[in-house]
Amino acid sequence: MRIEVAGETNVGRKRNHNEDNFALLTEFGLYLVADGMGGHASGEVASKMSIEALGEFLNETSEDPERTWPYKMDRSKGYEENRLITGVKLANLRIYQTSQRDGKKRGMGTTFVSLYAADDGVYIAHVGDSRCYRFRQGKLEAMTEDHSLLNDYIKMKRLTPEEIESFPHKNVIVRALGMKDTVKVDTRYEVPEIGDTFLLCSDGLAGPVSDAEIEEILATSTGDIKETASKLIERANLNGGPDNITAVLVRWTAG
Repeated sequence: MRIEVAGETNVGRKRNHNEDNFALLTEFGLYLVADGMGGHASGEVASKMSIEALGEFLNETSEDPERTWPYKMDRSKGYEENRLITGVKLANLRIYQTSQRDGKKRGMGTTFVSLYAADDGVYIAHVGDSRCYRFRQGKLEAMTEDHSLLNDYIKMKRLTPEEIESFPHKNVIVRALGMKDTVKVDTRYEVPEIGDTFLLCSDGLAGPVSDAEIEEILATSTGDIKETASKLIERANLNGGPDNITAVLVRWTAG
């Protein structure tokens, strides 16, 4: 199988600067999206820092597999999954320490979602409400679960569909990189099939654009994967563009 990738980010229609960042680190098979939080452009610093820290850790451990890790391995998980989780935890600590040292960056953080191709499959890791979807045989399926106050309420079955729509704290994140000195990273392992497309996106896409709309765009888009990413961004802006918008598409084709 061959992997095709494309990514795009856009400031949206309501914000004056973009705190989202994404990276296509094809040399590691790593693709990621980070949505920064915090005023004075510090959210942009946090999202960029998360990507750089994880990329650096993967690079250092690929060049020197014997390098001492800053966190213990979880024996219930394999080497590559531990490597991914450790890199994200390291990114979290770096953001947290920077925010503690610099008063202007106090409280900065970032959501984070990544796709890491290893061990004949992919590991998905995420913290916050940036999402990963899989589009397979015409159907869209969420691969992640938001770490948000709204999702916590939904899981407790306290909200009707009407209450979900009018929920006043939709933007409240209960887990993000940089909030504390430690973080829990959610991961899952999937084996892609030929024709699968994975979408990584910030809530600036997943919020204004419904799952049904995302599914329809992926189902009707043919050929150029960059064009498909642009169509997703365009739809978010057509639907109001209330936030920064980022989309990364990873597609498996016959090699």
